[in-house]
Amino acid sequence: MVLDAKQLFEQRLGRYQAAIALETADRIPIAPPMNYLAEIYSGSNHQQNVYDPEKLLAAEMAFIEAFPETDVLRSNRIWGPMCDVLDLRTYSLPGRELPPTGQFQFREEEYMKADEYDLLINNPAEFMIGTLIPRLFGEMGKGSSRSHFALLKAGLAQGMRNEILRNRNYQLETRCGMPQAGLGGFIAPFDVLADALRGLKGALLDTYRQPDKVIEACQVLTPIMARFALAGADPLKRYPIVVPTHKPCFLSPKQFDTFYWPSFKAILEILISSGYKVRILLEGDWSRHWHHLLELPKGSLICDIDDKSDIFQAKEEIGHHHCIAGGISNTMFIIGNPSDIDERVKLLCETVGKNGGFILSGACLIPYETKPENYKAMVDAVMKYGWYDKDFEPKPKQAPTVENVRLPKGCLTPWEVKKEELGGVLGEEDLIRIPWETIEEMAFNWLWSWSW
Repeated sequence: MVLDAKQLFEQRLGRYQAAIALETADRIPIAPPMNYLAEIYSGSNHQQNVYDPEKLLAAEMAFIEAFPETDVLRSNRIWGPMCDVLDLRTYSLPGRELPPTGQFQFREEEYMKADEYDLLINNPAEFMIGTLIPRLFGEMGKGSSRSHFALLKAGLAQGMRNEILRNRNYQLETRCGMPQAGLGGFIAPFDVLADALRGLKGALLDTYRQPDKVIEACQVLTPIMARFALAGADPLKRYPIVVPTHKPCFLSPKQFDTFYWPSFKAILEILISSGYKVRILLEGDWSRHWHHLLELPKGSLICDIDDKSDIFQAKEEIGHHHCIAGGISNTMFIIGNPSDIDERVKLLCETVGKNGGFILSGACLIPYETKPENYKAMVDAVMKYGWYDKDFEPKPKQAPTVENVRLPKGCLTPWEVKKEELGGVLGEEDLIRIPWETIEEMAFNWLWSWSW
């Protein structure tokens, strides 16, 4: 039977959601959190993918046509013009500093100084605008007119980017029947510090030299990152929120327990209480830390297992409580062969995939350098070994009816301050207050989009 786009969408989404809920559907879903192969499968290069949304969408559609067994698709999150209008210093982009065929690179520097924690803690918005952004955005140092104009262009570019993403998601759903692997994202507060603020070296030194400041900063960043995640999340709550984890593999269990987990757990609890699942990319070796994930409600997380960890150990230790994803190493995708892939998938289906709660994927992603024949071998192997019940018809689950957890609003200028500046209001206050606070919070969230 040939399915139309709506039927395909519901079948794929239902299969994905069943695995997240630790259930079986018709078969094991093929659902990587990031699929970089899709960007270049049709022959486009990296510069085209970060600068030309139509080229990227065409590449993704070609990939879906070639591999219709894929159940979700999420790829590039960077749009080059957004970086260019501000001269963003944290990224090197293909076709700009890098060759058109090069992958984008994150440039980690010490953009926040060791003695500036109190600025962040006491007023996060003032810190971002007055301290961090002038260091992150090269355009800020090129005269007041150019700086102001750059921020105006950035606001316009943000609207353009949002429209690009909405169109992409709509086209993939309605034309291809393809769900997203996730919608909305954030990073853990400690990763905020150790990525674009202090850098890894600075943040680790701070855990010894001023540990109380690190903990306090993470506490301040907790509601900020929770709001940021909810602002970009799927309002229909069909898709999980995605969070990469950059620094736990560098932390001892004591450091993780002290500096990373408390604030990270608090955000996860907020998102889960708001009715969302969370897909966590457990980057590097998380085996020393992943027992903490058992503290969160059963079936609330998708845990992507990286190459550096043992997925069979993960299945045994946390797979009874949360969905496990992964299983095929980057190395196998890049330099392996189809028979290697077939043998690996068979083993995974018989062990990690037994009784559900498993998503077949790469190690947190499908690499750019993946041989297409190896990806096809993975798909073909799932079609041989990955079935639970061929007569089962997957359907999307009913979205929970809970409301998002209420958080303090992020802002630079609270409504009460603005109201006083206006000398009060003569009409219906909420007609003025609500748009003011909504736009303030949107602007506040935009500030933190540059922290990772």
